[in-house]
Amino acid sequence: MSEQTNPSTDIPNPGRVYDYVLGGHHNFEADRQAADFMISLLPSTPKWVRILRQFIGEATRRLVAEGFDKFLDLGSGLPTADHIHSFAPDAKVIYVDKDPVTVAYGMQILGGNPNVTYIESDIRDIDAILASPTITEMFGDDRKAAIGVNAVSCFLTPEENKKLFQALYEWAAPGSKLFLTVESKNPELTTPQLDQFVGMFEQMGDAYYFITVEEANEMVKPWRPDKNGYKTLAEWLDIEDLFVPEDHEGVELEFYGVFLEKK
Repeated sequence: MSEQTNPSTDIPNPGRVYDYVLGGHHNFEADRQAADFMISLLPSTPKWVRILRQFIGEATRRLVAEGFDKFLDLGSGLPTADHIHSFAPDAKVIYVDKDPVTVAYGMQILGGNPNVTYIESDIRDIDAILASPTITEMFGDDRKAAIGVNAVSCFLTPEENKKLFQALYEWAAPGSKLFLTVESKNPELTTPQLDQFVGMFEQMGDAYYFITVEEANEMVKPWRPDKNGYKTLAEWLDIEDLFVPEDHEGVELEFYGVFLEKK
């Protein structure tokens, strides 16, 4: 990636930071410096980032097996390191991200794949996203969709999340499913390192909110968890033995995944 100086690339971006942590090459020096500092604060960061991406793969495989062939992914970041289209090559996929540099490089990475496209938009503008020509062209009157909201609800306030999930529920057809990750910790615990870590996201332009599973279950209504309920990502991926107490960073840090349904 060319490293021409401009305001968009001098400031780290969460999607490109994730790309770097995942071993990708579509990032800039500012992203790499931010990622390295964040890892110095929370050494378990690479492990959590990797399982977030692995859960996307697991969720996609499950939903393809259930017959879903249209995916809408919100707050997508870059389509590298095994994103949705890698696991659903015959499906139609729309990625949404607010960062113009991420979208531009995302389209370049996809290389003209006719099944995949991007919408450049902030997911806070969900009504505009759902009314966009790109969405209308793909879904038409058939709005049975698989929807991804992964590692992104943590950047929204409770009110913004409630608006997001309500709008998605009203738009989606019965039978639709939404796969969600919940970034959680003990609300009564923190450390100076965690506070600095969260502060790094604020410097990138986004607040970062940890929530409990109970809070998540309230904010997603009227979506309902499927029969599997909320599980840790390690449980979904059957890798619980890879985690040690230190990975929870002294604050009971845990990431959960859930499949939500519209009956």
